[in-house]
Amino acid sequence: MRVAADAAALRDGLAAVPAAERVALVDPGFVGHVHALRLALTDPRFPAAAVEGAVSAQPEARAALARAVTEAGGAPGGADAEPGVDAGAGTGRGADLAPGADTDAGRGAGSGPGAEPGVPESAESGVSGAAEPGRPAPGAAAHDRSRAAATPATGAGAAPGRPPASAGAVPVGAVIARLEAEGVAVHRPELGVLVATVPADDDTRTKALAEVSAVDDEAVRLRSAVKSRDGFFTTFCISPYSRYIARWCARRGLTPNQVTTASLLTALIAAGCAATGTRPGFVAAGVLLIASFVLDCTDGQLARYSLQYSTLGAWLDATFDRAKEYAYYAGLAIGAAHGGGHDDVWALALGAMVLQTCRHVVDFSFNEANHDATANTSPTAALSDRLDSVGWTVWARRMIVLPIGERWALIAVLTALTTPRIVFTVLLIGCALAACYTTAGRVLRSLTRKARRTDRAAQALADLADSGPLAELSARAAARRPGGGATAPVLAFAGTGVLLVLLWWHAAPGWWPVLGAGLYAVLAGAAVARPLKGPLDWLVPPAFRAAEYVTILVLAARSGAPGALPAAFGLVAAVAYHHYDTVYRIRGGTGAPPHWLVRAVGGHEGRVLAVTTAAALWQHGQGFAIALTVLAVAIALVVLGESIRFWVSSGAPAVHDETGEPA
Repeated sequence: MRVAADAAALRDGLAAVPAAERVALVDPGFVGHVHALRLALTDPRFPAAAVEGAVSAQPEARAALARAVTEAGGAPGGADAEPGVDAGAGTGRGADLAPGADTDAGRGAGSGPGAEPGVPESAESGVSGAAEPGRPAPGAAAHDRSRAAATPATGAGAAPGRPPASAGAVPVGAVIARLEAEGVAVHRPELGVLVATVPADDDTRTKALAEVSAVDDEAVRLRSAVKSRDGFFTTFCISPYSRYIARWCARRGLTPNQVTTASLLTALIAAGCAATGTRPGFVAAGVLLIASFVLDCTDGQLARYSLQYSTLGAWLDATFDRAKEYAYYAGLAIGAAHGGGHDDVWALALGAMVLQTCRHVVDFSFNEANHDATANTSPTAALSDRLDSVGWTVWARRMIVLPIGERWALIAVLTALTTPRIVFTVLLIGCALAACYTTAGRVLRSLTRKARRTDRAAQALADLADSGPLAELSARAAARRPGGGATAPVLAFAGTGVLLVLLWWHAAPGWWPVLGAGLYAVLAGAAVARPLKGPLDWLVPPAFRAAEYVTILVLAARSGAPGALPAAFGLVAAVAYHHYDTVYRIRGGTGAPPHWLVRAVGGHEGRVLAVTTAAALWQHGQGFAIALTVLAVAIALVVLGESIRFWVSSGAPAVHDETGEPA
């Protein structure tokens, strides 16, 4: 931390910080909670963030910050200056403000036993070497409750009160105002009961100190670590104690990525236990699956508690949930085959994965279609809002959709007490009912709302469609025809219907499904020939996912070839990963995967044609299972390799799910 007495010193201090690092300015008159400063100074998701008296800037906003300092320093106390704020500002190196360091002013303050590394006991900002009477000075041991106010002074033992102004000092409030005037998106964290202010006189300062003392910001920090909207099981059976596990991890320097990895390993061990096919193995698998879910909740709570959001963490969090669940399905299927009954439930396991993935695509498509739509209201949405005002209906509706907490609890209990066949049967019934409930509600909302969808939403739906070269060729041909034809959902469902009818027409695989795949490619291309801005156009990607996944499932189940269903399970898992990866890239604002990748893996229509052709060529023996295995491995290598390259690159977004939407 450095102290700058005037604009020139402040500019020099900013220039001395390497361009690739974050910087922060904090008014030495700042009074507030430590966690208020954490929210403004350490959250890596925003180019700039501020609370009253403090502002931070990532490298991309550094140039704008320097200009704002120059302009604000030219007119201290002028019209743009915050009233009564004329103290100097301190600059902190971005390394000191990284997640886990919390605030630059507190470096070294957390050295006492049990203190979180890098967390100051008091939010002393701008001047070091002094503290509020009764509070430890920087470098002293700090106890856990970070609820002190900032009381910067000019020397050790100085009496509380507003620090003296220095001539030419730069008001931090004026810097923030000029940043926003320049068009920089300055994030203003929601403080709630937390205090962040720069008092103008002793009376307001005394009042602010009293307000700070009345609120335990550690308790606020713990509460805010939990999503505001989550499922019933997670809210009442996991979060009441997992938040304390998150704090325990933070105090020992563990990162969210490490906890995420531990959750994955626990789930894989659970899958291994289920694969034994024994009752003790099933019981252990159920217990470990719940333990994995506890850790899954903990990693997000740890990220929010310590503000450790990262690009790698975004990728891990976005993909590991599905990897854990689907690996567990495979473990149950292996266990059923190895158990005393030698039950083959691979078709049920693949069906559960297909249904669950299609449910998620419905969620993603609907949300992307309405993400930034204008006039986005409907009577159905208004009714939903009214129901939310009745407490018990909120939890009932969240449980009906079988979110991840309820789903994993159901799977764990049934695994311990019943057989894999019963697990999958109950899971398929529950997920099917949930899918019908959510899809019907969203269709009603779409038909009754008067939303105008944007070009961004249309592009997102086109990216989610995952169209390959064949569909693109058909789309170009359809685009040349006059408009006024069938709508996109009609064409998409028509193509899906033709494909599935021809699949079921013959008991054994043959060339009719190949013809169906060709017609499907033509209709799929026509469906995306024009921008997807219709009220129900968000149904196009789910229709394509259902067509592709169900085709693989039906052909593998009917082939009778040994190993065909496990190979089909692997193929759908590889393709589903590609689709989930697309979703999280779009959510991060970076767009879909590169076009070459979509073309390399064939697009949904190309893969359908490849699988139906393989089934026709190798109707007997191991040929079809080998073809599915080769296709699964090839797609997995290409997709996973490019995905890893993207998510560990500097250009990847720090995506983190704060909505609490069921998964």
